Amino acid sequence: MDTSYPQEDYLPMPSHKREPSPTTSPLPRDHLIWSIFNTIYMNFCCLGFVALAFSVKARDRKAAGDVEAARRFSAKARCYNALALAGSVVLPLLLAALVITGVIHLSKLAQESAGFFTYQFSGSNEEDK
Repeated sequence: MDTSYPQEDYLPMPSHKREPSPTTSPLPRDHLIWSIFNTIYMNFCCLGFVALAFSVKARDRKAAGDVEAARRFSAKARCYNALALAGSVVLPLLLAALVITGVIHLSKLAQESAGFFTYQFSGSNEEDK
């Protein structure tokens, strides 16, 4: 066996840059970190937990190579994460705004009512004398 030639010439040189092929699309994101955050901190009507389940399904499908199913589960996870975030942030802000405007309205109404009752009961009756 002739070993006088360098064997390195026959090995393919590793390419450090991977060029994306035009036929492959990028893998979908699984939104797992966002889902965990929503599950722990912003679990409005258990939507964070549902988003976490779809995120795990998307990650499993992506690992199995089923990109289309991973894309569908990823879209559902993103939708449920957005709903959980909106429900946990927007609804309490809306409720606080309604309470504040209600308190302001009731305080004005109470001031007007207090003025009405003090006018009616504070005067002395000249007819009784």
